[in-house]
Amino acid sequence: MRNRRETTAPADDVATLLRSAGLRVTAPRRAVLTWLDRHPHATADAVLAGVRDELGSVSHQTVYDVLHACVTAGLVRSVQPAGHPARFERRVGDNHHHLVCQDCGRTQDVDCVTGDAPCLAPVDDHGFGIEEAEVVFWGLCPACTEKRRTA
Repeated sequence: MRNRRETTAPADDVATLLRSAGLRVTAPRRAVLTWLDRHPHATADAVLAGVRDELGSVSHQTVYDVLHACVTAGLVRSVQPAGHPARFERRVGDNHHHLVCQDCGRTQDVDCVTGDAPCLAPVDDHGFGIEEAEVVFWGLCPACTEKRRTA
């Protein structure tokens, strides 16, 4: 079970955040979390490019390892919309969902209307201990809507 915690702390608190999750503080981990704070819903490739701009040389594997460790520790959330690459964000531990553009894959946070997690009391839980439910709203972002309209 993942450890849930709020992780929208300022970038200068990243070292404390990593330590509180039981992770060593390393330059790649600091860079990934700091970059994700400014670029939510980024793909692993986008994170890699951003971290390379900051640190210089860093391997693809290192970024994937950092993302995996941070997701496992509950510091980062992985959003995996069907047909699109996984997106990563630091907003965890709250009840929010996502809007995903069917064309370009743009992903946007959307808070739950009622403030309650949807469908956490299914008719039959089949013995599962339900921890969260995920809702993804699919549609077209404004830019893709405009492109279709003018095409």
